[in-house]
Parts: sequence; C-alpha cells; structure tokens
Amino acid sequence: MKSSEELRHALRGMERKSYPAYKALKGSYHFAGFALFIDHVQGDPFASPSSLRVEIRHQEAGFPEEYYGSRCARRALSDFLARQLAARLEKCSFQVKGSGKSGLLAASRCGQEVLERTACEITDTKIAARFHAGFPASGRSILAGELETILFDFLPRCVEESLFYSSLDKKAVEEAIFLAEDQQALRKLLQDENLVAFVANGAILPRKSGISHMPMKESVPFAAPESMERSFVLPHKGRITGMAVPRGITLIAGGGYHGKSTLLEALQNGVYDHIAGDGREYVVTDDTAVKLRAEDGRSIRNVDISLFINDLPSGTDTSAFSSQDASGSTSQAAAAVESMEAGARLLLIDEDTSATNFMVRDGFMQQVISRDKEPITPFLERARALYEREGVSTILVAGSSGAFFYIADHIIQMDCYRPLDITEHVKKMCEGRDAPQTDAPGFKTPNYQRQLPAYRRSRQGGKDYYGRQRQKNSGPAHMKIKTLGKDSFSLDREQVDLRYVEQLADSEQTTALAHFLRYGLEELADGRHTVRQTIARLLQILEEKGWESFCGSYIPCGLAKPREQELFACLNRFRGFR
Repeated sequence: MKSSEELRHALRGMERKSYPAYKALKGSYHFAGFALFIDHVQGDPFASPSSLRVEIRHQEAGFPEEYYGSRCARRALSDFLARQLAARLEKCSFQVKGSGKSGLLAASRCGQEVLERTACEITDTKIAARFHAGFPASGRSILAGELETILFDFLPRCVEESLFYSSLDKKAVEEAIFLAEDQQALRKLLQDENLVAFVANGAILPRKSGISHMPMKESVPFAAPESMERSFVLPHKGRITGMAVPRGITLIAGGGYHGKSTLLEALQNGVYDHIAGDGREYVVTDDTAVKLRAEDGRSIRNVDISLFINDLPSGTDTSAFSSQDASGSTSQAAAAVESMEAGARLLLIDEDTSATNFMVRDGFMQQVISRDKEPITPFLERARALYEREGVSTILVAGSSGAFFYIADHIIQMDCYRPLDITEHVKKMCEGRDAPQTDAPGFKTPNYQRQLPAYRRSRQGGKDYYGRQRQKNSGPAHMKIKTLGKDSFSLDREQVDLRYVEQLADSEQTTALAHFLRYGLEELADGRHTVRQTIARLLQILEEKGWESFCGSYIPCGLAKPREQELFACLNRFRGFR
C-alpha cells in the first residue's frame, strides 16, 4: 500500500495531461486513520464516475463491539453509516470546477428500508465504505489540483464526520441498533405466536404521495381493534401493543378510499425493517410474504399450475406449463405456485390488481358455464386447502365480492383508515345465505422439481452475442448489464421486466438481481439443477464469498441484497432461454 503523499506526488505530476493518465492512480493508499482504494477510474469526465472505497479498522473507528457483533446489529450500523456518508458527500459534491461529472461525490441514497448494501459493509475487523467520485478535467485535460482538493480536503473530512464513532451522535447510533434488535425480536415473536403480521398502535401507514415513501403528515394513526390487539415486550422499547394477524385467511374489506390497499401496502413492505421516523417501524410481516397480482404478457416456464388450471381445450399439459405471453389468470396462477416454490408462507392479494376469473366465479356463472367446461379453479376454492395442507396463509383485500367472507378466519373492515373486526357480525350474516362453492376436489401439491435449462450464448461466425468479432483465445465475454431503474434491467440483450414485482424496495436490489442472474446463467445454468437448487447456491456463494464472485475485479457501490423471493421472481421472468 502506498502512502497518501505518494498519491499527492503522482497527482501533481498529472496536471493538464490527457484524461487516461488518471488510470495510473488505481491502487491503495494509506491516510491518517483510514485506507483509500481507487478501484475503478472512469474513461472520461462524462462517463460513469470513478469507484472509490475507504476501509477503517475497528480499533480506529471506535464503535463498541456489541454494535457489530451480531448480523442484525451489523446491518443496522452499516445502514446508519451509509446514510451518514452519503449526506456528507452530497454537501461536497460539485464543489470543484471541471467538465461533465467533474467533482461529483455520491454514495447510495438509502430509502426508508434497512437493506444490506455494498455502500457500507462491516466485517469482524473493519468497515468498508464505497462511493463514487467524478475525477475533474477541463475537456479531456486533467485538473489534478481539483482532485487533490477532493481527496485531501473533502474526503478526509467526510470520512471523519461519518465513519468514526467519536464524531457521531452516540444516542442516534444506539437508537438505530436498538430499533433493529427490537424489530428482529418482533419477527421472532411472529413465528413463536403463529402470527403472520403485526401493526403497532400509532403507526402511520399512508405515504406522503404516490412518488414519496415518506409518512403522510396529519394522517390517522393506526389503532388495533380490541379483539385483535396483542402486547409484546421488546428488548429495548419495552411493551408494544398493536394488531396481531394470526395465520390462516384474513380478509380486509371496506369502501373505496378507506385504507384497504394502504394497509396491504404497509404489510407487503413489512418484510423489511424500516428506519426511525418512517411511521412503519413496527409494521412487521412474515419475511417470506409475497404480493401476488395478475401480470398480462409475462413469460412462464415449466410451472406446475395444475392446482389452478387444468383440462385446457388445447390439451396443453399444465403440470409443466410454459407461455411467452400469459393471460392475467394464468400469470397469477403461476405467480402463486412460484411463490410457494420460493418458500412463501404468506400470500398478499389485492382484488383490484387480480384477474377476476382467477379469484372467484359466482354461482350464476357456474350454472351457465358448467365446471367441466371451465379449466380454472378459482383461488377462492383453493385458499383453505393451501393453508391447511401447505401452511400458506393469505391476506386478501376484497371490495366487490362477498364470496370471500365464507373462507375468512378474520375479517377486518377499514373505516376511514381505522380497522374494525367484523368477523362475528359477517359470519352471522352468512348463516342465512346460500354459501358459494369454497373448496374444490383434486388438491395436489405442485411439483417444484423443474430444472433450470442450460443457457447457451450464440457464437456463430466467430462472433459473440453482440455481433463483435472474438479475438483468438479470448474466452467468453461477460454478459453486459444495463439497469433501467427499479423496474427492469437488460442482460444479454434480454430485458427483464420487474414492474410487477412490487416488493422490490430499491433500484440497487434490481442491479444486484442483474448480477445474480448473470452469474447464475454463466456459471450454474447447466440443465442439471432445479430452480430451487440454483437459487440456494447463489445465496450460499454470497454468504460464503461475498459480492466479489458476482462483480468481478471490484465491488461497486450501488448493490443491495434482494430477498430470496425476488431472486425467484427475477429468474422466472427471464425470457432468454433458447
């Protein structure tokens, strides 16, 4: 490792040289209290900025050992430090002159969720924080003095103020750790008490707007109905009271604009921990929960949807069903089975975004179109068996069909954003009415042994997939990744559409999914392993070897770990198998 003075000397010898001379700076340098790593240097001032990293030994950083002794505390501390560094860097960004991205300083912009990010990782021995810097230039001529200001003035100050315990608000650090540990304890209580979700009294569920995840000011605080109210004692917060949702089938009903979908959205995001001040800190959901919806036009590959769809007029085998352009009902049936394959113990469904014919068929329709002429077994007739035989619970928002009342264990009415337990009242009303068909024969656990096909890229004519001439003995090139925000990415010229994977919380998770998929296709897709085995292997590699296996020579700032369920969803939506 070189000294910081060697870096300063090298910089001063580059003034006004051509921009590629910056490449010589790549390497590691010792500064007072931390090490600086220049991992990647941009090609010109208008290209994606350079990637840098600082590492600080725990002895230097000074955080108490208990703040990084457990995985839960480590994740919370990493998240807290990443936010601190990003805020400090933003204040110094573009404070020097230059063209294009000259002077940019940026790290991950964390949202309301606490995620494992490459922006800040903590090991047993050190803290590693990654960020981006735009190396300054005038046109394509190096402005070494401006970069010297960034690296020797701005950067040490930002690092000192954000990554050293002595410079931080110690109470704020402690509160971040304690909140994470309380949330972890609450998640364990869900399992121990046979619950699938908990919403604390006083929680603020509505968001500021459709494009903001901040809590809405002056909104109605959540208050649990007395019959569903439970209290628990958490390690740091102490006693907490709120609505506990048991395993089974729970229906959320009510008029339009009364908060049904708002509650469901809070529950679907409750698979993640949230930062203090979010309003949903103690909205906790089974962390395997999956939000289902119809997804017209999506691809399906060898999924056993026979639980819901059978005896197609075409004679197509639905125990290994494939389609490049699935209908709403077929896509939702596939999503249900794929979620179970991914280990989901809870399904979240909003009637508004579901295929009606997948969800329910009323009695009159069943009289007009007999069962032997209808290939679809609606979710209404499978939900009870899914819970009793497979242990998969359901929370369902319904506003138009009363048939779901007959299968619900608990019925919550949202009235002006206040939940009311109307279970007993509705069950009494059901007694005097003709019950709809709520169960169907022939329940069979889907087959989850589908194999991941071997993936082969075209190399015809000595060219790679992109039509570029391969050099002799060059070996295969990595597939190119292009992330298009949170909703999609392209890989090997195939776009993966994730718009309807609603529990993705951050675009950095989408970028990480692209890296996971690329590695899985290049290294694991050999036609001999199941989808489940492949996903398990990807997660094992991340756990044992870290991000380097997926990213190559350097780990970029800008990756966040997705859930296992989103990994399945991503792989299931890749159309590129030929």
